[in-house]
Formats: sequence, C-alpha cells, structure tokens
Amino acid sequence: MKKLNTKSGILMGVLLAAGTSVNAQFTLTGQVRTRSEYRDGAGTLRPVNNQPAFFTSQRTRLSFGYRNNRIQFLTSVQDVRVWGQDASSISNADGSKLGVHEAWAEVTLANKKDSSFKHAKVDYLGFRIGRQELMYDDSRLLGNLDWLQQARRHDALVLKFLNKGWQLDLGAAFNQNTDAFNYNGTYYTPANVNPYVKDSKGNLVLTPAGLIPIVNATGISAKTGTLSMANAPSTNAIGQHYKALQFLYAAKTFGQTKITALVVGDQFSKYRLDSVKIIAGADTGYVFGRRYNKAGTHARYTTGLLINSVLDKKKSLTLTAGAYYQGGKDKEGLKLSAYTTTASVTYAKKSWLYSIGWDYVSGNDAFSTSTTNHRFDPLYGTPHKLWGLMDYFYVGTGSPVGGLSNPFAKIRFTSKDKRFSTGIDYHYFALAKNQKDVTGNAIKKYLGSEFDCVSTYQLNKFSSIELGLSYMAATKSMEYAKAVTPGSTQLNNSWAYLQINIKPDFLSK
Repeated sequence: MKKLNTKSGILMGVLLAAGTSVNAQFTLTGQVRTRSEYRDGAGTLRPVNNQPAFFTSQRTRLSFGYRNNRIQFLTSVQDVRVWGQDASSISNADGSKLGVHEAWAEVTLANKKDSSFKHAKVDYLGFRIGRQELMYDDSRLLGNLDWLQQARRHDALVLKFLNKGWQLDLGAAFNQNTDAFNYNGTYYTPANVNPYVKDSKGNLVLTPAGLIPIVNATGISAKTGTLSMANAPSTNAIGQHYKALQFLYAAKTFGQTKITALVVGDQFSKYRLDSVKIIAGADTGYVFGRRYNKAGTHARYTTGLLINSVLDKKKSLTLTAGAYYQGGKDKEGLKLSAYTTTASVTYAKKSWLYSIGWDYVSGNDAFSTSTTNHRFDPLYGTPHKLWGLMDYFYVGTGSPVGGLSNPFAKIRFTSKDKRFSTGIDYHYFALAKNQKDVTGNAIKKYLGSEFDCVSTYQLNKFSSIELGLSYMAATKSMEYAKAVTPGSTQLNNSWAYLQINIKPDFLSK
C-alpha cells in the first residue's frame, strides 16, 4: 500500500505540474441550468377545461477542451431531464439519460500569423469534424437553439477559410441509422420515436416498429391512399430530420457594413404512408405513420443575404436587413417557392437599447388553387429569440399554414456594472396570407399580441438568475392558425419562468 500510495503521489504531482505548465491550452467547464416554468398557454392556446402546468427542468453539462496551434478539441456531455421524471431509485430498464452534445476536433492546415506554418498563403484554413453546433448571424436559419435544454447540434464536417477580411465556411452532413452489416442501402428513419403513441381511438399503445407516427392524422383514404392531416408541424426540423445537408456561408465587412450570404441544401428521405391496426381491449384503432423505406430523396435549397450596417459615427444606430428564398421540393415532395424577409433598426444610448422591426414569413393562401407550397421553413435556427418567447410559431407546436407577419418593438436596460439587465418586447402577430374559417369565409389576419419581459441578474462570476414573464392576448383567428377547435380555448394566456444558470470554470483561478 505504501508503494502504491507513493507512485500515486508522484503521478499526481506530474499531472499537476503538467497541468500548470500548459493550463492555458486546456478548458474544463460545467453547467447546471434549472428552469421552473408556469405554463398557462405557452406554445399554444390552453383548452378551457385544462389546468395550468408547473415543472422544473434541468440541463447538466460538462465540457472539456484542448487547443494548440495545430488542433482544437471539444467534448461536451450533457444530461437533460425534468425534476421527478425518474423515481428516486431507477432500474436498468430505465436506460441511459446521458447524451453527447458536442464532440469535435478542428485541424489547422494553414495560419499566416503562426510562424510554424512557413508557407501559409491565407490567414486561416482548417476543418472541424464531428458533432458540433452551427451558428451563423442572428441564428435565423442556423443556430444552436440554446434556450431548449437539449439544444441543437449536427454531425458534420465544416471547412473554414479566412483571408483578407473574407470568411467562408463550407459544411456537409450525411445521416444514417446504423452501421450493421445486415443493413442494406441508405434508407434513413429520420426521427427519435416516442415508445408510446395514441391510436385513432385515443388509447396509449406501443409505437409499431419502423413506423414514424403522425399524431395529427385523421385517416388514410381507401381510394387515393392520401393522408388527411390537421395542421401538423412541418417547419424548423420538426418531425423529420434531414438525410443530408450542405451549406456555404460567406461574410465580408466593408467599413461599418457587414454583408453575409448563406446557401443551404438539405435532402429528405422519401416515404410511404402506412397504418397499423391496434386492438386495445374492446377498441380497434389504428396508428397512422410513415415508413422511410423508399429510394431517393426530396431536395430543397435556401439562399439569401443579410446586411448589418452602423449608420452613424457614434455606433449608436444600426440597421439590419435580410431576405431568403426557398425552392426545390419540400419534405412531402411538393414544389416549393417561399421566402422570408427581416428588417430592424436599433438605437443605443448609454444604458438603453431600443429596437423596432418587422419579420415576414411567407405562407399558403387558402383561396389559391396553386399546388406549389409557399410556406417558408426557417430550417435549423432559433425561433425562440425571433418570434416571441412563448414559442407559438415555428417550434414544436407547429406554425401557421398562412405564414406570419410580425412587426415588433423592444426596449433593453443594462446597469453600468453589467450585472443587471431588463427588457420588454412587443410582438404584433398576423397571418401573411388569407385562411378560411369553418364556413369557408376568410378569417381576420390579426392573430394577437405578445408581451415578453425578462430580467437577469449576475450573482457572481459563474452564476446568474433570470426571471421571465409573458402574456399573449390572442384573437379567435389564433385558434385557426393553431388548428384547434374554434371556441375551445382561452384567448388570454400567460407564461412565467425562473432560471438559475451556474457555469463554473474549473481551471480558472
């Protein structure tokens, strides 16, 4: 035991000495983020007979990084759960709750500022490979969705180029379910499936093997084989993950103006509609869904520009404007022609920040006979920061078939010591295109107004507390936009949360 202890002590001393000498190259950080939420109509209108919900969710994350002049490395492991989701003592059958959020390495191929690269002709050239976050500009189309406890990441390869003020990122991803020897072809089932689903009779049953359930389906026509659908979520990577992804991002600054361009191509597996008969007691129901076992993909492309420009010498007035077009075919194979625009002006004066702007997202006109889909999909961005904190649009609860028109105004205050900030946002929500009511007449386009108030206080270097209060004053048109039965919901909805974010840096002095 003495010999073992001596050897262990020597080893620990060597490791500590090594850690001291190269401390700047290593990072070891953690995060515990708890968020308690009171939901009385968050995400969608609350049915009149339902009660408000209250719960606490938690993200626990541990990230290790290493960097030298030739390589960068990051691994981030996280656990996401709701308090009480597991019993106080779980069994092996409950499975693993851990997941890898990021695991990537970036290799430097050239760096003009580093003398060890003797023949480097560009400022920087390298590639990052592995599981990683993709974040560009305002996260409108590519973002890490950090508000969501599990966040968003991609398994991808990204080539990075910097030279004379230009930035070019070229990325690609190709998804597959397994590397098993008996798995033939490249068929891809593009979703994480809940083990249980409700059948057409409302019974909770096991999800049939190999089937991605369509929870909003009302039936398959025996004559046409087509599926009757309610307003199923179809945007922002909901319901169907891409089979393959490619993107090119380019950015250049000209004086006080930065112009960026983004081109994204994504392809989605083809599928066939299917139903499985389920006998549950005296009931015989069906589970409707998709089987992704057809060859080929539906290809979509999105392209556009974003401009950020400082309009005065004091850097207090900033203009942001952008437009993106989407074409090709959507995930269902329909011809696609859609677009989105954004414009805003921000004015900063001392501790105050004022913003006004307008976002427009195209949609389908219910009175049009066009077979082309005009419903823009905001890809893999962060809708939470754009279209209201209550997450009514372009998230897991779906999005309006008629698109969205969103004028907004925002006010922020930050204390001189930067420890306290507070702000209030106002969103005016309206349909971009006409929609019908149950009688076939056009509904009013105005959907409602949302007010969001968020205050944050930095407790110390590693921890902060955040309080959010939101209120949605909806109209009857919102019921149609959210595909719920008219008159079945309350139109005045609220949401509140208290978030504690603790992010220690274990190697910081």
